[in-house]
Amino acid sequence: MSINIVINVTVIIVIVWFLYTRMKPVKGVKNLIPDDFRIEMKNNSKSIVVDVREPEEYKRGFIKGAINIPLSQLERPLAEIPKDNTVLLYCQSGMRSKNAVKILSRSGYANIAHLQGGVSAWDDKLSHK
Repeated sequence: MSINIVINVTVIIVIVWFLYTRMKPVKGVKNLIPDDFRIEMKNNSKSIVVDVREPEEYKRGFIKGAINIPLSQLERPLAEIPKDNTVLLYCQSGMRSKNAVKILSRSGYANIAHLQGGVSAWDDKLSHK
């Protein structure tokens, strides 16, 4: 085999592995489509909706009732989110909220769900107040 083929195969394997680790579902976490996210918000009185985008993104529009805690701040203790509540997370595309799920899981939160596709998939109006 030529060295070029070996290099190409290695690069492809690394790219596939990288994409898989970024896209694989987080074990034990609900990935909710917008309709299911809305139902969970409405029917679960102990749910807290958290927008993990940066404040500038949040100001451009957010899901009504959401609080803004950027992903970069989730490593600190979160007194505003009791661990027995259901935490509903979202971001712009779903990538940061998946990372937030991992962080909160490590911190002892058990009831976590995130919006698949983020606000990009959200088909309701976003709030600006």
